[in-house]
Amino acid sequence: MAHAQQLVLACIDGSAISAAVCDYAAWIAQRVDVPLKLLHNIEHQESAVTADLSGNIGLGSQEHLLDELTTLEQQRSKLLVQQGKSILEAAKQRVQQAGIAEPITAQRHGSVAETLIELEDCIRVLVLGVRGEKHEKQQEKIGAQLELMIRSLHRPILVVNDEFKTPKTIMLAYDGSEAADKAVAMVASSPLYKGLSCHLVCVNNNAETLLQQASQKLKGTTDLNIVTAALTGKAELELCAYQEKNNIDLTIMGAFSHTRLREMLLGSFTVKMLVNAKKPVLLLR
Repeated sequence: MAHAQQLVLACIDGSAISAAVCDYAAWIAQRVDVPLKLLHNIEHQESAVTADLSGNIGLGSQEHLLDELTTLEQQRSKLLVQQGKSILEAAKQRVQQAGIAEPITAQRHGSVAETLIELEDCIRVLVLGVRGEKHEKQQEKIGAQLELMIRSLHRPILVVNDEFKTPKTIMLAYDGSEAADKAVAMVASSPLYKGLSCHLVCVNNNAETLLQQASQKLKGTTDLNIVTAALTGKAELELCAYQEKNNIDLTIMGAFSHTRLREMLLGSFTVKMLVNAKKPVLLLR
């Protein structure tokens, strides 16, 4: 059975962050030399109009109101499809201006998480915004489905939270875990990071030893300018402070490496990083 062609997949909607999602997706697609696909997903949800009118259905009026509800739902669906096509066309023009000659566009219906699981074999890197258009004003939270999508997929996921800036300096957060070792291996082997300045940072009582092990793996296989930093304190706060102080353009880390039970007790480090980080976070799973 032939393998599906892998590509960079950018999820876009009507939110302001979608422009930056397009820009980062175009940058990655050109760095790793794979096609770029723009995806707009239409979630199925209960119509507010339907909910309001359904309570008025009574004897003698039921057939008329049901016909009216059906017509309204059809009109609503057509408007959502047309809106999605307009969003895709604007995104297509944006990535073409960024150098992608022939971007692929697609519109799907249903749960976005289910759509991404279906497309997982085709994904080299997934790019999406930290919040969708429904929650973009809620700066203290991440998107309602973001954690589910991250947990459901085993592909690199770039979570965009700021305007595009060509990454020149990256921070690789390392803690000695299995997920962190996998992140080091992926950074060591991918052309995405070639030529960049890499800050290898560890917040751990045994940080010096861990950093020595990780830096040896990177130095032997990559064209990276490596800087190491051992920090102490609360991991998500120290990493975000280091990112800001050193003008880090992109943070890279393993995701959800702890057990569910431990996360229930201590909270999810990945979610805390996504909430607190001021620059995009690339999660490697």
